[in-house]
Formats: sequence, C-alpha cells, structure tokens
Amino acid sequence: MCFFLGCILSGHIYVCLLVAFVELLLFRELVRVRYNAFFHTIQDTIPLFRTTQWLWFVVAILYAYGDFTSDFITSNTDLHHLQAYVRFFPSISFVLYSVTFVLTIATMQTGYIKFQLNQLSWTMMVLCLTVGQLKYIMHNIYNGLFWFVLPVLLVITNDIMAYVCGMTCGRKFIHHAFIPFSPNKTWEGFIGGAVFTMVLSWYISRMLAQFQWLACPTNEFNLFPSEKQQLPLLTCDLHPIFQHAHYHFSPQLFELLPPPIINMIPGVKEMCTSLEEEDITACISGEVNHTHHHFELLLKNVYPVQLHAVALSMFASLVAPFGGFLASAIKRAYGIKDFDSIIPGHGGVMDRLDCQLLMALCVWVYYNTFIKMGSLSVPKAVYMYNMLSPQERIDFMIAI
Repeated sequence: MCFFLGCILSGHIYVCLLVAFVELLLFRELVRVRYNAFFHTIQDTIPLFRTTQWLWFVVAILYAYGDFTSDFITSNTDLHHLQAYVRFFPSISFVLYSVTFVLTIATMQTGYIKFQLNQLSWTMMVLCLTVGQLKYIMHNIYNGLFWFVLPVLLVITNDIMAYVCGMTCGRKFIHHAFIPFSPNKTWEGFIGGAVFTMVLSWYISRMLAQFQWLACPTNEFNLFPSEKQQLPLLTCDLHPIFQHAHYHFSPQLFELLPPPIINMIPGVKEMCTSLEEEDITACISGEVNHTHHHFELLLKNVYPVQLHAVALSMFASLVAPFGGFLASAIKRAYGIKDFDSIIPGHGGVMDRLDCQLLMALCVWVYYNTFIKMGSLSVPKAVYMYNMLSPQERIDFMIAI
C-alpha cells in the first residue's frame, strides 16, 4: 500500500511505469500456468516456445499503446518534433507481428501441432485479459489520477465488504450456491458487497474530488516534472463535475420505486396538493387535506462526480467480480492455489488484480461516453495544422 501511494504521489509517469510493470508480471504469471502444467511436453520438444510467447506480448504492447503515444505527442506542443516518427508505429508493429507469426508457424512440430495451437490460443486469451483490458488505462491516468485511483478503491472496497458480508451472513438467507466452482462465494456476500460499495462510493469520490491534483489532467511526460506540474502544486480549470453543484432528481425516477423504499432514501420529500389551494407544497403528516402528488430530491453542495462514482460502483460490484471468478476457474482447472508467490501471503499479482482489469476498461468507456467534453485541443489543432501541405494551409486560413 505504501508503495502504491508513493507511485501516486510521484506523478503520472511513475504510475504508468508501475502499470507497465504490472502488465509484464500478469502476462508472465498467466502463461506460466500452462507452461508449468505441460513442461514435460514443451521441454526439448518445441523450440523457441517461450521466445514466441514473449514476442506476441511485445507485439500486443506496441499495437495497444501506439495510439496512446500518438495522442500524447499530438496533445503536447513540446513533443511535436517527434511527429515525424509517430507514423512509423503501425509499420513497426506490423513488421514485428509478421516476424512473430512466421516464427510461430515455422516452429510447429509434427505430432504436436494440436498442442501448439492450444498453447497459441491460450497466449491470445492471456493477451486479451491483460493488454486488451488495460489498453486504455494510460489514458485514464493522464485524464486525471482520479480516474485511476477511484476504480482501484471501488474494487478494493467491494472485495472487503463482500468478504465481511459473506463471513457474517453467508448462506443464512440464500442457501443456493452462487458460483459452483468457488464454494466460498455466497449470494449474501455478493449482494451485501454491492450495496456497501455503492453507498461508500458516494463518500470515497467526495473525498478524492477535494484534491485538485487528482482531478487535473496533464500532458507532461517528464521523469522530473516542472515545479508547476508536481502533484501537490498541479492546478487546472476543473471539469464541472469536480465543482460544487445542486442536483435535482426528476420526480419520474421515483415512480419506478415503491413508496416504502423511497421513504428510506435520505433527503427525499413527499410533495402534496391541498384541497383548499392549488399550490404544491411539502406534505404534512396527518393533514387530511393533503393528497400525494410526487416525490422529489434536491442534493445541495455535492460534487456531480459523486453520482458518476455510484454508477461506476455498480459495475465494480456487479460485473468486475466475475474477473475474480474467472481467475478462480483457471486455478481450479490447473490445480494451483495461487498464480505466483511474489506477494508474501497473497500469491501473485493476478491473485490481487483479477477484478481490476475489466474495471479499468469500463472507466475509459464511461469517461469517453459521459464525461469527456471535447476531442480537440489547441496542441492537437497545431499538430494537425503542421501536417497540412502549404496549399492546404492557405485554404485553411481563407476558410477561417
């Protein structure tokens, strides 16, 4: 935990380096599952087996993060001198892909082709689970460390609360098995973890939103950030979702819920019409002249991002845990307790981050769907202008 906090406080580039190192460890742990299981078949039989696996990993990394590198260079005027080299990324990726593809086929051995195809399929699945799901996590980091820290905390919160609810209430209300291949998982733990995660997400996001250096995006890519880019001093024009606001919920939303549930929500007011007056006022208990009209809820001095955090917490508690269930299925299928022993008492990196992978992808999709305000910035406009031919620049100036 201290190491994680240290990376966060060190800056965006160090968080990216941490993620890159984690991806390498994840790939190593997952490909070793089948390598160790079939070592007797692979050893001295299939040449360059591990070499081709790691070449596929390098190809995936180049392809996955080529567009991030390109976007980062175009959004930073200080890096525009590298724009001439950016266009070679696809070519480099394709050449390496071709070499790896040829080497994979050339090393297939008679009598082991079916086995090698199974191993190749496993390698592709591992790349989808690791590089594929973490493809956009670098974007999340540079969109603001808030979008990296919040999902991590939501998944951790759900893990803890699901464990607590499972230990205290497991199989006391629902006796049917939740996940057949993971007998320790219970419906009470799953449901209780989801409820507590959604509630706590409101307060976790509010706490994080108060730190401007977490909310601010950046396009700096320096090992030693300038003074104004150092995290405690990082400032920006905050996105509206990180500014205090009043939020009024539409009365139609409450028509979907039964009144007893609505009355349990803090701050909800029941509005009534009076037989004597036509105005709509707050209902008074015991007033016979009042007739229910609608429910309303006004939240004052909240950060809009708190509402987004609740939405993300639903994914963190209802969908992301199935990443952990997949990891459990893999371990059960190959008869292993942990993926590795790199973390004393906790197993491997995959044992700790199995639910985080899908969550990172969800945050990027959610951010670009509901949060992102625009796709063009001044540095990107300058970059695109520099890519124009002289005649196109003249036509552009005439057009504006």
